[in-house]
Parts: sequence; C-alpha cells; structure tokens
Amino acid sequence: MNQYEVLIAIDTRGKEESVKDIIERLEREMRAEGAQVEQVQRLERRELAYKHNHMTHAYYVNFVFRGEPELIDKLRGKFRFDEDVALAQFIRIRKPSSKNLKAA
Repeated sequence: MNQYEVLIAIDTRGKEESVKDIIERLEREMRAEGAQVEQVQRLERRELAYKHNHMTHAYYVNFVFRGEPELIDKLRGKFRFDEDVALAQFIRIRKPSSKNLKAA
C-alpha cells in the first residue's frame, strides 16, 4: 500500500456555502473506493494562475491517503466526471531511502 496526495481545486461558482459539504462528499467517495484518508488540508479559496473553464478562483483542498496503485485510476475517473472538481493532481509520496540520506 502506497501513500499519496491529491490536490483538488473545487469549482465554487455559486456554491461558496456548500464547500464543506463538497469536501465531506469527496472524502466519503474516496473511502468508498478503498482509500485510507489520513489527513484533509483545507487550503482556502485562491486565485488561479490562468482561467480554467471561465473560472478565475477555486477552493483548494489536499487529501493525504493510503491505497493500492489501482485506486488512483478509479479516483481519477471519478473526479474527471464530478462537476464540482475543476482540477485534481495526484502525487505518490515516497519515503527517503537510507541510501539517499547523508550523515550529518
């Protein structure tokens, strides 16, 4: 089982009040697919570097979770068709090996 992060930009146009509900729903969906969610980091609403689908701002949330590699494809597919998810970027967190650590 590997550890991952997914940074999600939530499209909040017209639904600023329901951001908490959207985050809770996304977490439930991740758990239903088999993810072991360890941490949810709410990064607040921020301006996008460029317009995405006529959107200039998004609410960012970062999930840290554990799961099998197959889980990433399932979640990508789920988030691709979710109208609340504007962008989702997955990253595998690798633990540093003892070979790469330098003695202090």
